[in-house]
Amino acid sequence: MKKRDKNITSKIMSKIPSANTKPEKLLGKELFVLGLRYRKQYKIEGKPDFVFVKKRIAIFVDGDFWHGNNWKIRGLNTLEEELARYSKFWQDKIIRNIRRDKIVNKKLKQQNWLVLRFWESEIKMNCAQIALKILKIYQSR
Repeated sequence: MKKRDKNITSKIMSKIPSANTKPEKLLGKELFVLGLRYRKQYKIEGKPDFVFVKKRIAIFVDGDFWHGNNWKIRGLNTLEEELARYSKFWQDKIIRNIRRDKIVNKKLKQQNWLVLRFWESEIKMNCAQIALKILKIYQSR
């Protein structure tokens, strides 16, 4: 298999948005239909995709590739098996993202935020169910 030029890969990856992605838009619409009003990319640790400020709920929509879930989607056994297919640059990038997510979760929890994370693939498959789950959590806080 011929390897793609890294400049082409870089150009492709740079076109992928970090905010207002399709899964975020899907979830946002579902939350709105349920009557939930949220803030987007709120300026707290990690800049969550959705925030309910008064309830102190921070929601992240994590891309499967960027946050290390691709191995499950592809039916592989481990993250390491997935990362072995990538260049050192992408291996390091994904590992840094995973570590950063854990740090963000910890810091927000220390500030009494409830942190919810959902994979983009989960949202694409079960958006309405995820929105209902968020509604129940919202109502219970």
